[in-house]
Amino acid sequence: MGRWGITLPLTGVPVLDHRALVAELADLGYTDVWSAETAGTDAFTPLALAAQWSDRVRLGTAIAPVYTRGPATLAMTAATLAEVSGGRFVLGIGASSPAIVERWNGVPFTEPFKRTRDTLRFLKAALTGEKVSEEYETFTVRGFKLERAPEHPVPIMLAALRPGMLRLAGREADGAITNWLAAADVPKVRAEMTGGELAARIFVCPTEDAGAARALGRMLISTYLTVPVYAAFHDWLGRGEALRPMHEAWASGDRRGAAALIPDEVVDALIVHGSVDECRARVAEYASNGVDTPVIALLPTGADQLDLVRALAPGA
Repeated sequence: MGRWGITLPLTGVPVLDHRALVAELADLGYTDVWSAETAGTDAFTPLALAAQWSDRVRLGTAIAPVYTRGPATLAMTAATLAEVSGGRFVLGIGASSPAIVERWNGVPFTEPFKRTRDTLRFLKAALTGEKVSEEYETFTVRGFKLERAPEHPVPIMLAALRPGMLRLAGREADGAITNWLAAADVPKVRAEMTGGELAARIFVCPTEDAGAARALGRMLISTYLTVPVYAAFHDWLGRGEALRPMHEAWASGDRRGAAALIPDEVVDALIVHGSVDECRARVAEYASNGVDTPVIALLPTGADQLDLVRALAPGA
């Protein structure tokens, strides 16, 4: 078995209540802990804690937005995580979304591809410890140099969905991080990369109540896949017609009706659900199809989430 990741912290579980679980992860077969950053915890603090609770798992951000921290601050934070983890940190960065960047943080969401590319290029230079004075297309840095450069290289991965960003990730970064795709979509995504690691966040709902899993899945899909970048991603993947009724209802203001119009086959492709054993097998399909690092994002089912993480381990 290759890499097997988990997204932490778990929904509704206080950050400090993860200590015992994190200490067990490597023995359970998990190789990675990846964070997220939307409106809950920030991407970095849970990883700094996890670095002290386990000295074996790799730690990564999936992702830290390139707009909401200045380039130098992002470099300093990455260098600190690399230090406290003993070189086990992977910096995942990406454009994020207009809601997070503009509506919540008051930063213009302009030229996301260029901003991500420029931030990647700056970070690659800054994290080596060199002094950076550069005019990039989307920002300028003059005379920045880390006081404490990382002792070990910090891999940088890009949030990527469509060909342009996937190619950039394969060409200039250490890999790509993607999500909201089916196992069958992986070869198409992988084909756009010339090299590097491919990580995928996979939404997993371990319940045999298919109706409940699909209801939760429809709510999430209608919320995420109506964001323009995800809508374009699924057009490219070939789901444009299947999702057209959802988009039309959403655009008319009928949020509840939009969710109801998502076909079962789309939900079942994008949300892993069923028994724990079935879920584990479906996550493994992503790896078989070309994902180097499948990262489980556990959806709440009412069962104890800490126990479900243990049950979903590859060696369980």
